[in-house]
Amino acid sequence: MILMDDIIREGHPTLRKIAEEVTFPLTDDERKLCNDLLEYIINSQDDELCERYGLRPGIGLAAPQVNVSKRIFALHIEEEEGKKPLSFVAINPKIVSHSVEKTYLISGEGCLSVDRDVDGFVPRYARITVKAFDPDGKEYKMRLKGLPAIAFQHELDHLNGIMFYDHIDVNAPFKVIPDATPLERD
Repeated sequence: MILMDDIIREGHPTLRKIAEEVTFPLTDDERKLCNDLLEYIINSQDDELCERYGLRPGIGLAAPQVNVSKRIFALHIEEEEGKKPLSFVAINPKIVSHSVEKTYLISGEGCLSVDRDVDGFVPRYARITVKAFDPDGKEYKMRLKGLPAIAFQHELDHLNGIMFYDHIDVNAPFKVIPDATPLERD
């Protein structure tokens, strides 16, 4: 089980590397990594487990954040009441198309590898179509919008050595982003 001590923090060189493509079939270690990343994200959304294990809540976790420079991340996002959560592992993910329209979280973004609050708007594409592989090597394609689209782009950035705050305008962190619709997160 991944714990907070296993997650590397900003300043660590692995977070600034471009992660390596993964080949199939996965090794046992890679398959375990996929399961562990997803397990952390699911567990981190359970208040009791957060308390017991000292976890910080998150909706995504990328392999480079646990010091493994491979193109793998996991997302788990609870949707509206009565809808099934969006929960998946993405291996060698790519954005194949995106909207012109942008979006951003009004509250700003956070990161399990960043132990401080970073104020500012992070511009992201409002809608994206993505391709990735699951742990069995099966390619899938999906369309994402809103929070899932933002989270996917955040985690994809980790695979490219980019931190979320790299997108914030340091001179005007809260400046209006042209053609962007703000998104509020509950």
